[in-house]
Amino acid sequence: MKLYYSPGACSLSPHIALLEAGLPYDLVKVDLRAKKLENGDDYLKVNPKGQVPALGLDNGEVMTEGPVIVQMIADQAAEKNLAPSSDSAERYRLQEWLNFVTTELHKNFSPLFNPAIPDEVKAIFKDRIMGKVKYADEKLAGRDYLMGKQFTVADGYLYTMLRWADGHKMDLSGLNNLMAFKARVAARPKVQEALTKEGLMKAA
Repeated sequence: MKLYYSPGACSLSPHIALLEAGLPYDLVKVDLRAKKLENGDDYLKVNPKGQVPALGLDNGEVMTEGPVIVQMIADQAAEKNLAPSSDSAERYRLQEWLNFVTTELHKNFSPLFNPAIPDEVKAIFKDRIMGKVKYADEKLAGRDYLMGKQFTVADGYLYTMLRWADGHKMDLSGLNNLMAFKARVAARPKVQEALTKEGLMKAA
């Protein structure tokens, strides 16, 4: 498999999932602004959406959309318990968390990366994000991870969003459950490996 990524982007989530799953993969860096690969090839020929992540499969197909990719990865290493089995009620709970992160957090971060959007508008989106992370903080009370004691692919995705919050200087220090969660995920050896491979360890 090939993971098309940009350092620190939402592709960090499937990168963590691949390492936690112990699956073999190649890492292909993408310049998102130029839509080019490191060798100069047109990334739009790989993923016409022009976004990361994209996962090139061994059969030549390409999968896009992070929440789908991480579930696919988890299912290929079922023994690692990165996702509940597909025929269980808990799988729907995992999908609920993945959808929450992608729609309520990820998409509200998007305007913060746009230099054309005024600061006062960005402040509105930051307020929205704060409301959503407070919800996650409440749900993490008494839990190590979103699903309980077991680390899942949803945790890697939420952790990626918390790194973005740091990058935008959002103060989450009062959210004790969330901060403990972030530290717990950051301490995982495979998470540290992903950060190292993306050149992000100094910012971890």
